[in-house]
Amino acid sequence: MSDSAAESVPVLIAGGSLVGLSASVFLGRLGVKHLLVERHAETSIHPRGRGNNIRTMELFRTAGVEPDIRRAASALAGNDGVLQTEMLAGDEQRWIIPRIDPDATLSSITPSGWCLCSQNDLEPVLLKYARGQGGDIRFGTELTSYTEDAGGIHAQLHNRETGESQAVHAQYLIAADGPRSPVRETLDITHSGPGTLFHNVSVTFRSKNLKNVVGDRRFVVCYITTPDGEGALLPVDNDEQWVFHVPWAYDRGETLDAFTDQRLTAHIRAAAGDPDIDVEITGKAPWHAANRVADSYGRGRVFLAGDSAHEMPPTGAFGSNTGIQDAHNLAWKMAAVLQGWAGPALLDTYQPERRSVALATTLRASQQAVEEQHPGYTAAASRNNDPADLLTVALCYRYASDAVLGSDPTAEVVPREFALGGALGSRAPHLWVERNGKRISTLDLHETSLTLLSGAAGGPWRAAARAVAEELDVPLAAHLIGTAADCDLLPEPGVDWAQLHGTHDDGAVLVRPDGFVAWKSDDGAADPQQVLTDVVTKVLHRA
Repeated sequence: MSDSAAESVPVLIAGGSLVGLSASVFLGRLGVKHLLVERHAETSIHPRGRGNNIRTMELFRTAGVEPDIRRAASALAGNDGVLQTEMLAGDEQRWIIPRIDPDATLSSITPSGWCLCSQNDLEPVLLKYARGQGGDIRFGTELTSYTEDAGGIHAQLHNRETGESQAVHAQYLIAADGPRSPVRETLDITHSGPGTLFHNVSVTFRSKNLKNVVGDRRFVVCYITTPDGEGALLPVDNDEQWVFHVPWAYDRGETLDAFTDQRLTAHIRAAAGDPDIDVEITGKAPWHAANRVADSYGRGRVFLAGDSAHEMPPTGAFGSNTGIQDAHNLAWKMAAVLQGWAGPALLDTYQPERRSVALATTLRASQQAVEEQHPGYTAAASRNNDPADLLTVALCYRYASDAVLGSDPTAEVVPREFALGGALGSRAPHLWVERNGKRISTLDLHETSLTLLSGAAGGPWRAAARAVAEELDVPLAAHLIGTAADCDLLPEPGVDWAQLHGTHDDGAVLVRPDGFVAWKSDDGAADPQQVLTDVVTKVLHRA
């Protein structure tokens, strides 16, 4: 089919699971037309990928979809912690992680919070919202091939229901097509890392009486250690719906057919410590935990995101979160380039930023699998005796790229200790402020434009930002934080915005649309407009 007869769209997304749907949400919010194709006929029906960390929920908050997600997750809103026990009916148990927020300190650093929402509940919410934002999303349709030239991506799609083929022309392709990514294979991109770590079979089942054995323990996951019932139990609704991960001797030739309903029922009863408890097996799905990261995050106009770019074990709940954050990083950069306010080279910063995060995160997720003694995983503990805690890995990672001015490329991607002080390349701090009589978080300011923050003494910075926005035709919002009459953001009493952001009241902090600090000045400047012109030009790769 000739290119003139092909459907044309700025961005084509291959894959409609959590990462692809999130990419659609983020692109739609930014006004970027796109087409998403997913080979399966509908969203996931299996409850997996449940833990959505703070950073992911902050992104969903900014995108406006967080309230709907929390409603979909209401059944598990009270579940917390990781438990280990010989069997559920036994007396011996230990809380590996008693609570996600043991000191109730998260409210001081985030306007959001972590959320336990299974993939089969989350995906329909994202799908509905993405379509509401203008996303063209087609299930039962797969990308079968593509070519790339100076004019863009020339793709062939196949409708699995009708058998029809269709040509699509796009400027960019996001490959969110899973760990066996056909797009990555087409690009012949290799992996680095230990590879496959262990194998499990995820079993969904109903049991009306298991909740009586569980009692008032509202865990996220419970690891069972008794040999006949070894595995991981996950509640779906704390009532009748459950998931059990059973170790699978895949490397020793054990087949999936060996996991009969009879065997699985006996296994779950052993885990419960009750040989007569009711068990109705409703489904099973194999999965392979791995630690591998793609050696390249794409080529030309093609970008890998999610499992196509990195795989990690589920411990720590990093996998889908890292992928969703890939999509967010990529979305604003694509929007900026497509809308003409950034140069194409801005997209070259995607790989150094997100791949470095994936390398650090996969390492921590694997270490967590050791610490939690995940069933089926027998690796020795890491020699890293002082790994960063889970919250630090999830929230404090830092970018060092050409889209961050003055960052230290030799610094650790994840600091050893928790730190959210407005460092260059880090997620900007959260601060509650009042704007036009409404209480918002400073994180709510970051989505559709660059944002310049300054204090009551930073009037020249705000004036300069407005001039630069007009001169360069760039979306650049500017706010003064303080109690003076010309300040538009009123902070809560006793909070020093400048100290929180690592600057002074006459300084300035430039935050990217993804909420990461791109540049800052500790004080005023003789010619703030010229300084900002140079900064914005470099951050956005305009030259």
